[in-house]
Amino acid sequence: MKIGYMRVSSESDRQNTDLQRDALLKEGVDPRHLFEDKASGAKDKRPGLQKALDFLNKGDCLVVWKLDRLGRSLPHLLEIITKLQKEGIAFCSLTEQMDTTTPHGELLFNLFGSLAQYERALTRERILAGLEAANKRGRRGGRPQIINAEKMGAILENLNSGASKASVCRNFGIKRSTLYDALNRQSTESVCLES
Repeated sequence: MKIGYMRVSSESDRQNTDLQRDALLKEGVDPRHLFEDKASGAKDKRPGLQKALDFLNKGDCLVVWKLDRLGRSLPHLLEIITKLQKEGIAFCSLTEQMDTTTPHGELLFNLFGSLAQYERALTRERILAGLEAANKRGRRGGRPQIINAEKMGAILENLNSGASKASVCRNFGIKRSTLYDALNRQSTESVCLES
């Protein structure tokens, strides 16, 4: 059975799914098996897509008009298609002529997978190079510390003199999780300095 999924980026009257609907119906999707969303592709919550995925059974085929209607990004798209394949569900994109039930479609899917893996490797490489360059300039990557060295000294004095962590959090205007992170970082740094 063919199940169709359609998506437009906004709920305005200027965007509608008519073009996608016509193409999916022409492909043989039953009008009762069409699911749609009116939301940006970047959004995680797309109830229409979730309903379509829940409706699919082994042997079915999910049909979309175009690849970008399904996934937020190439890795997200591959994640969905890989999950479908594991469940014995085919995938077909009409515009790109990708049909995972054919050798041609399987090849395209594997090429997309390789490209996504390459993209992740490049991203990781750029991040590591940026962190190394920052490190050479004396800057550390990651989130900036909320508690500076002076404030941390005062906090440690308070704790050492018997103040509770709850009172320290109230007095210094910090969250408990922030205090615990700072204390853990402090103990890790002191261990590194000792060794």
